[in-house]
Amino acid sequence: MADEPAILARLLWADPVNNDQRVFFLAEGATASIGRLETNDICIHEQHVSRQHAVINYQDGIFMVQDLGSANGVFVNDDRLTEPFPLMVGDIIRLFVPTLFFSAMTGIDQQHITDHGTVLNPIPSSGRGTLTITTGIQEGTAIDLNKAEMTVGRATHRADWEICLSDPSISRPHARMALQDSTWIVYDLSSANGTFVNGTPVNEKGRALRDGDVIAFGALLLLFRAG
Repeated sequence: MADEPAILARLLWADPVNNDQRVFFLAEGATASIGRLETNDICIHEQHVSRQHAVINYQDGIFMVQDLGSANGVFVNDDRLTEPFPLMVGDIIRLFVPTLFFSAMTGIDQQHITDHGTVLNPIPSSGRGTLTITTGIQEGTAIDLNKAEMTVGRATHRADWEICLSDPSISRPHARMALQDSTWIVYDLSSANGTFVNGTPVNEKGRALRDGDVIAFGALLLLFRAG
């Protein structure tokens, strides 16, 4: 259909359990979360893979891969990532042991895509959202953004903010999440250790969030999913 997003890229990997080949097609604007939990877009049941290990999201016309604070790291062409990395045709993504191959889509029709793999489509901003903690003692905790405005701060016995995070790098309070015209905006509240989205600092003017963005409140990482 004409209004469907274009399929731009393909991820290929072999299941470590039975060596079956798995293919995922990435549409323009799509996000692919990767990890051991079944809730990930790409679930890899392998002992070296963290519950939420990595994410690939679409930023400014290119797919970027980021480590979600995994125990064993994310490598592209055998270089360990320390920041978001732009993927190019032929790049090899390694999650310590499991390997994924990234390539562009050229000359493959829609029927082949439907028959031979899983299509990951973009999730538009709809006013709904979830934050999943990917590091620290609360790893795996999903937080529904169920109010139009929510304050983020360190969990203490006197804390009254809507999102309480158990990490000493979190200020009291640290940041604010606000819903504006179906888009979530994150604002830093002059926190001691800062707020970052995909490695870029956020100030009091705020930053609009897109599906798959990685938010760092201090040293704590959270994955934003729209819907």
